[in-house]
Amino acid sequence: MPHKMTLTGSATGPLREYDRYVAFDMREKGSPSAPKGLKKSTFISYTVFVAKKAFNKTGLTKKSIMHEKFLIQGEPTLDIPIDECPGEIGVICFQITVLPNKNDKEANESNDKKEAKQEVSKAQQEVAATKQEEKQESVAKEAKTVQPEVNETPVQEKKAAPQKKQQPIQPKGTKDVVSFEDIIVPEAFLKTRPNPVKTEEVIEFVKRTGHLDKPLTIEKETKVLKDGYRRYVVAKTVNMDKVPVIYEYQKQED
Repeated sequence: MPHKMTLTGSATGPLREYDRYVAFDMREKGSPSAPKGLKKSTFISYTVFVAKKAFNKTGLTKKSIMHEKFLIQGEPTLDIPIDECPGEIGVICFQITVLPNKNDKEANESNDKKEAKQEVSKAQQEVAATKQEEKQESVAKEAKTVQPEVNETPVQEKKAAPQKKQQPIQPKGTKDVVSFEDIIVPEAFLKTRPNPVKTEEVIEFVKRTGHLDKPLTIEKETKVLKDGYRRYVVAKTVNMDKVPVIYEYQKQED
């Protein structure tokens, strides 16, 4: 059985296009220590071969592939002509995932904190406005009791308090919500094809309710999918940015 490989890094050369696939070179640093008596390795170069359809789904381009960091899951091959495979090892890619940029992640966290502060400030303003309106109503009632002969002045209608942003509804049992791009799918799932009829039923459910029928089960640390591949496929089909999950040790029977 071929050895499965997982690589991370960026392209070290330009993207090359062929009839049904694309190829690019990347490299990984060798182990910092070697067995006694053997030389230390420096860098290992790879040539990665990806089907065009799978590559296009990542959103990568000839220009961006040189700057983005990604994760490759595949197996080594010796069947590629040497002129197409300049790397020391050729890799047939089963799955390619673009990893989040550290700067983008920090920027998103900063934006989340800023939005949270704005929400708190907005809520405080709403409370202050409500207290002010209650105070005005109290003063108006007292004036009516002391001077009944004075015609009542119309009380200004209360401004409708803006509704707080509601969180999206999630299926029963959801323990967390994670980015779809963070989930890693094992090779065993990728080789299967969920029942198309049942898959279509889940798609229709999502279109009707706006959320999945059940959460996915993943490992908490690695984000590796353990159960719910059909719902993973559905989330990918309807372009979900976030998906509901439970962690492996929290899994409950349906």
